[in-house]
Amino acid sequence: IFDLGNVLVDFNHYIAAKRISPFSDRDEKEIFELFFDSHLTEVFEEGKISPEDFFEEVKKCLNLKLDYQKFLPIWNEIFFLSEKNRAVYALAKILKKDYSTAILSNINVLHFDYLKKTFPVFDAFHKVFASFALGARKPSSLIYKKTLEILGVSSKEAFYVDDRPELVEKARQIGIQAFIFRDIAGLKKDLLNLGIKI
Repeated sequence: IFDLGNVLVDFNHYIAAKRISPFSDRDEKEIFELFFDSHLTEVFEEGKISPEDFFEEVKKCLNLKLDYQKFLPIWNEIFFLSEKNRAVYALAKILKKDYSTAILSNINVLHFDYLKKTFPVFDAFHKVFASFALGARKPSSLIYKKTLEILGVSSKEAFYVDDRPELVEKARQIGIQAFIFRDIAGLKKDLLNLGIKI
């Protein structure tokens, strides 16, 4: 089970914060905080509000002089592929031949749809678990448990990799063999140490 952001696809919310600041009276730091880790982003990633309602809230919070259609590309165009991402994708494709592979991501529907159209990384996986579709986001134990249940595996049978230590720690608490992603060499080592063939 692979995390998506900063593992398979890199992203930077500052790109959006910078582009949106001319249309707001808030500074880039405030915009970044709202986009990256606020209650509003949380409920959007849990699928509890629609994209249109999310935009209306952003518009209010940032006093935004921008319409929805112009907001969409700014919100979405924060992703890019690095050599590290490409190496992880290539590894996932190899693993898919012998193992059940999945993505587990905290992500909203706009970013998910944009990534599906723009970044061809999903074909290396049998299943994709998105927080907005499951109604929960990491580090809630619910999202990990739902993922295991749908995959039909126990926590001990699962290997999970994520770039965020607190999300790895939560997975470990429910018995998943979870590892922090730093680079491709470390990921391969973690897999091999568990007897997973590459």
